[in-house]
Amino acid sequence: MTSSPAVVSVNARLAEELAVREAQVAAAVRLLDEGATVPFIARYRKEVTGSLDDTQLRTLEERLSYLRELDQRRATVLASIEEQGKLTDDLRAALLAADTKSRVEDIYLPYKPKRRTKAQIAREAGLEPLADRLLADPGQVPETLAADHLGDAVPDVAAALDGARHILVERAAEDAELVGAIRTKFWADGSLRTRPWSEDAAKTPAAQKFRDYFDFAEPLEKMPSHRVLAVLRGEKEEALSLTFDGGEDDAYQAMIARTLGVDMGAAAPATPWLAATVRTAWRTRLMFSASVDARIKLRQRAEEDAVAVFARNLKDLLLAAPAGARTTLGLDPGFRTGVKVAVVDGTGKVLDTCAIYPHQPQKQWDIAKATLAALVARHKVTLIAVGNGTASRETDALATELIADIRASGADAPVKAMVSEAGASVYSASAYAARELPALDVTLRGAVSIARRLQDPLAELVKIEPKSIGVGQYQHDVTPGTLARSLDAVVEDAVNAVGVDLNTASVPLLARVSGVSESLAEAIVSHREKTGPFPHRKALLDVPRLGPKAFELCAGFLRITGGDDPLDASGVHPESYPVVRKILDRSKVTLAELIGDARTLRSLAPADFADDRFGVPTVTDIIAELEKPGRDPRPAFTTATFAAGVEKVADLKAGMVLEGVVTNVAAFGAFVDVGVHQDGLVHVSALADRFVSDPHELVRSGQVVRVKVVDVDLDRQRIALTMRLKDAPEQGRGGRSPRGDSAAPRRDAGSRNGQERRNPVRGKDSGRREPARPAGSMAQALRDAGFGR
Repeated sequence: MTSSPAVVSVNARLAEELAVREAQVAAAVRLLDEGATVPFIARYRKEVTGSLDDTQLRTLEERLSYLRELDQRRATVLASIEEQGKLTDDLRAALLAADTKSRVEDIYLPYKPKRRTKAQIAREAGLEPLADRLLADPGQVPETLAADHLGDAVPDVAAALDGARHILVERAAEDAELVGAIRTKFWADGSLRTRPWSEDAAKTPAAQKFRDYFDFAEPLEKMPSHRVLAVLRGEKEEALSLTFDGGEDDAYQAMIARTLGVDMGAAAPATPWLAATVRTAWRTRLMFSASVDARIKLRQRAEEDAVAVFARNLKDLLLAAPAGARTTLGLDPGFRTGVKVAVVDGTGKVLDTCAIYPHQPQKQWDIAKATLAALVARHKVTLIAVGNGTASRETDALATELIADIRASGADAPVKAMVSEAGASVYSASAYAARELPALDVTLRGAVSIARRLQDPLAELVKIEPKSIGVGQYQHDVTPGTLARSLDAVVEDAVNAVGVDLNTASVPLLARVSGVSESLAEAIVSHREKTGPFPHRKALLDVPRLGPKAFELCAGFLRITGGDDPLDASGVHPESYPVVRKILDRSKVTLAELIGDARTLRSLAPADFADDRFGVPTVTDIIAELEKPGRDPRPAFTTATFAAGVEKVADLKAGMVLEGVVTNVAAFGAFVDVGVHQDGLVHVSALADRFVSDPHELVRSGQVVRVKVVDVDLDRQRIALTMRLKDAPEQGRGGRSPRGDSAAPRRDAGSRNGQERRNPVRGKDSGRREPARPAGSMAQALRDAGFGR
């Protein structure tokens, strides 16, 4: 592959951004262009890329796409200006030096084909010399100069001066340096102000959800993503009106005056007219463009932050601890429609299903419990998975009572765990669920999914479109394409980090393996069903349409347990098997003896087995894999024990220490389920006794934690928690955490329009509105985006 100058430039820039050598970037780019996946490159091509990890490669992949699009746009702009005969050496140099798409567009603006503007009409009427003379000699009287430019197209002096003004205003608005400088200043000094959409709108129930933003302002640079997306949603629903304020107009007008060469303080006849022209340029063109640019940047930054939060939470959920291949009873809670029940064996095969009605209005508690007891005994159930949706706490109480009865009888009781049912309904109604469970009613498929996701969250959740899993921050308000790309990458990385059992994996799971498309996954499963389990990895080559390239990309991530070759159960790639043979020859032991022999393996020097193809990094990975073949990077399975007698918010008291499960992590803290139907908020400042810049440093979705109740707001159904267990409970804080963010609203809240509570305060000096600490919770917004349903 021959590199063009543009590609070389892109590689150099990527190397600088990633703080790596350009040769590493070039190697990674070449592999990506050849069709290699990020997981494959990160794991099996370390020598080629100088050990770039998956995070660096994902960033490289994303930035590579952007920079190539930038180069394409730059080439288009250069061709357009050259075609107009206006491309100078300086202009070419400026375009080649442009490092963002917006910078290219700023430079292109004066040359961009557009509809006839008032300035163009004025130029055609011969008024540009008038504009230039007024700039060059403000000592002239504007009206006197204008009288010399009258004609058929310019009937009077006023029309002449208006035309000259249009020319100067456009000249300023299309000056790339000025536009860039104003954009930078506006972002640094500006603020976003929000008011009700209208007096009538403010009184509607829909708008009341945004009442905390009826009188609100915050600096653009400091506004966090969740508040940005909240007010943008309020504007979309015509509840809020947004105003972008750049600060004092005089500073911007001074910048425009300098660019045009106007002395605003000069005592000259043309100064008032020139000053008015500067003000017009600001108010009619540049202020508007700066506001639009600020809005775009604010939204882009907010989207990036929101997508990053979603991606991290999704990764935590996908890589949550699997309970393992154990017979599991899944409960999909409900009141009127009953609790749906499914029993699956260790492989996820459905053994039994039914519906029970322990809650109102039927209240068949004893009958329901007896039904569950019979299922547990008949199928030797060892796990009970309770979905965390509506009626979850009541259903959990039923399961708790069932377990107590079983223990009292002297029998071994199953272990109970609360499971997020986010996306279960999406799976139930999906085409894949219909193919996988054709004999089951849609309502029962959710219980099956709940049971299976306790056994292996990753294997089950890949069947659901990532955005439907519901661990994101305002995912309905971000660009779908951006969100989809990020989440697909997370799922791909998670699946390949864990590895996939080739002989049991579903089509959706196989389709996430490096190098395997959905159609190829279907072909693999079809071949497996026709010929039986794969005896070894090379048998993959017998699958129709699975060629050497696909085999190279996927083989190392597919596992075969109990096959012909023990190495097929490990993460060692088949291409590296000769290295293992070399180790066996040197160690004088069999493969069975070497696998798991930590003492022997740790005594080996990777450099002794490296060669031109397999370097020290790969050999090091091989030795580590042989010590713990097919090791699972996910944590060990644990469950939280909710406190007895604590079933609703009213049962919580300040000072209680409880065990709970982290349901979601946001930039401002973590939401924790303590078993009362809604999550409490541990503000970032209450996560530890030290400063925490990113909550993900300490907690992840699914983690079991101990928390103390700081405060409870029964009216607003909000809970403030702390993980600093030595903290004294706070009184009368209205559900706020130590830094003002309140706890989560009800899990079953139906609105999608939550936002943080804020009480704006005014600065003492300037009278301008300063940002107030939020007194409300983002939990509603997160819940509305799909959390905890």
